[in-house]
Amino acid sequence: MLLTASSLNLSKLFPFLSPSPSRSISKAAKARRELAKIPPPPPPKPSYFDKSTFSEKPFFKQELLHQSTKPGSSARITKITTPHGSFLTPSFVAVATNGALKGLTIKGARESNQDLIFCNSYHLLLQPGPEIIKGAGGLHEFMGMKEEDGTLGPLITDSGGFQVFSLKYGTVYEDLKTENRDGSFNSELDKTKEKGELKRAVQKQKKPSDPSGRRKNPVKVTEEGVIFTSYRDGKKVLLTPESTIKAQKDYGSDIIIPLDELPSYDTDLEELERSVEMTHRWEGRSLVEHYKNVKDQAIYGVIHGGVDKPLRSKSLKYLTSLPFDGFCIGGSLGGNRAEMVEMLKHVMSEYHTTEVTQFKRIKPLHLLGIADEASISETVSLGIDTYDSCFPTRLARHGTLLTRTGKLHIKSGKHSKSYGVPIDEECGCETCERYDRAYLNHLLKAREPVFYELATRHNLRYMNDYMAGLREKIMNNEI
Repeated sequence: MLLTASSLNLSKLFPFLSPSPSRSISKAAKARRELAKIPPPPPPKPSYFDKSTFSEKPFFKQELLHQSTKPGSSARITKITTPHGSFLTPSFVAVATNGALKGLTIKGARESNQDLIFCNSYHLLLQPGPEIIKGAGGLHEFMGMKEEDGTLGPLITDSGGFQVFSLKYGTVYEDLKTENRDGSFNSELDKTKEKGELKRAVQKQKKPSDPSGRRKNPVKVTEEGVIFTSYRDGKKVLLTPESTIKAQKDYGSDIIIPLDELPSYDTDLEELERSVEMTHRWEGRSLVEHYKNVKDQAIYGVIHGGVDKPLRSKSLKYLTSLPFDGFCIGGSLGGNRAEMVEMLKHVMSEYHTTEVTQFKRIKPLHLLGIADEASISETVSLGIDTYDSCFPTRLARHGTLLTRTGKLHIKSGKHSKSYGVPIDEECGCETCERYDRAYLNHLLKAREPVFYELATRHNLRYMNDYMAGLREKIMNNEI
């Protein structure tokens, strides 16, 4: 039998772990210290799972529509079908952090051709909480998605681990910070840097929080899970592989992601190995919890290993041996885009070999948290199916608009009299069809809230048009 936090029956071994209001988390911590003395169980082997779990699920499937014949390319066009709709890949996934796209309604997102949407479990866990979302009938109902008006569509949720480990390192940058919010550069040196959305956990220097000069870490990692402090009420929260899966069951999302650890970019090899092993145990426990009640949800495993190729290979080999319905590439991929592309070439080559020799079919591959144009253009030929990021919506809020001729910083005075000139002549979004640059320049300078809607609507439409263009090139074997 697989040893997990639940199968060990921790409440009997250590009464302080029982879910009683009278038990403080400090007392539970003492019991966890005792538990920590027990060597962690190995992650589950494939034989632990029923053979039926390895089969393609009737509610979730990926169909290959076209495989590029261009020499050296693994680019493909597929159709992924979920209980709440289907979508073509490669595709961009917009991020609705709190169950809402910042600055745009779900109807506006659909009008921008947005299909799959990503919601963050960490934020939803703290506000409003899984029980509230479950009471509404799940995230789709809670977010107002309706089949009759065309707003119903697939959702993917994560475990919350990325945000929790962001707290551990002080901050996590989702892109290389080479531009200011208004699009200007900090220095001449910055202009030479390669820009891209590369997740790097970095230590943010803060003032000491106590006389000893030591800064208290808001995150504690144990074999059981992660304890962190809620940014909303200051309470301690325990996040475990099982609890994140249960929360995502309440959300009712179409695709769910297990709990994983995010080591920093400069983590040494010994610590990185420890992290990968624990992540495998956590993902195994998550998978066990998932198959207790599948609820027509697909689950993706997260391939880790940082910037170490052997560890990436080890993680891929183990996780692809388990009955996950798809996979993500997570963790730090390098310090610049060149490192990222090199690592992705390594991972994707082994992944496609596994599809042929082991799966005997294709399975979706998602790149977590990276979706700027440059990174997509350099990696889409590797056969990555989906990319998520808050990149276009964040840019929109700060006045940077995406166009076929490059980024447009609409706050610049040169646009104040650009009468009759849309953001992008080739764009068919409502913003471009109805409003000109002069008006948008005015709205941003006047801080009118409607600007954020109009800018976000355009940037999402641009990204989805961009992905449609890539699919057309793949279909023509140009990529």
